[in-house]
Amino acid sequence: MNKKWLFLFISIFLILVLAGCNSKKQASSESSQKEVVFGFTPGPYSDQVKKGIEPYLKAKGYTIKYVEFNDPTQPNFALAEGSLDANVFQHTAYFENFKKENKLDLTEVIKVPTAPMGIYSDKHNSLDEIKSGYKIAIPNDPPNVARALRILELAGWVKLKENYDPITVSKRDIVEQKVDFSFVEVEQAQLPRTLPDVDYALVNGNFILASGRKLSSSLQLEDPPFEYQNLVAVRTEDKDKQFVKDIIKAYKSPDFKKIIESDGSFEGFHRPDYFK
Repeated sequence: MNKKWLFLFISIFLILVLAGCNSKKQASSESSQKEVVFGFTPGPYSDQVKKGIEPYLKAKGYTIKYVEFNDPTQPNFALAEGSLDANVFQHTAYFENFKKENKLDLTEVIKVPTAPMGIYSDKHNSLDEIKSGYKIAIPNDPPNVARALRILELAGWVKLKENYDPITVSKRDIVEQKVDFSFVEVEQAQLPRTLPDVDYALVNGNFILASGRKLSSSLQLEDPPFEYQNLVAVRTEDKDKQFVKDIIKAYKSPDFKKIIESDGSFEGFHRPDYFK
């Protein structure tokens, strides 16, 4: 073999070796992510991760970090731009509406035990006390307005039009009210603070718990359908990565289920299907 061909052979060999090393390095980098940053709003979902998910992930060599947001619009933006690896704070209806409006490439990967929305009151002990002129506080974002109205229909306070869309139903779809009460629309995180000033308030369970109240203090709790159960969200590009697979395994682990069933702080939570 002359020098020309020898040089060409060595060059090709080195290119192939370097390409293989780079490919292995990239694959190793993707599979060896050992820090996972979770985002939350105030409430019980960070406690679920600290008590039941973090121990599982730590045993697999992960380091877990937590970021809490007071503004519920921020965790999805933070996830999309890369400062979070996952967030846990929202239900499917809110998530799908938010990512569509803001063109975010995010994906739901698993449901989590969910604190239901309920009807609460500091002034009344029964739903039967509803009278004309009463003020009813409800969330001001469309997905949770829809959720509140469905609960009010189950309580017998309103009647909604037939064949309404369960995700987009609004006050325009009310065809009958039990009495002439009025709605007060409030940002959902502020709803517990309205209780001294209104007759009844429909409040998401995580915000009730964050305010120091118990789910058991509600006058009626929902049994949330699929679209109102909370979830873990990740970037779509990450959904098949090992750290996401390990998060899913952690939620489905016997130890996590045991914590949810035995810890009194999760009493009243809706259990996902994988608990059955």
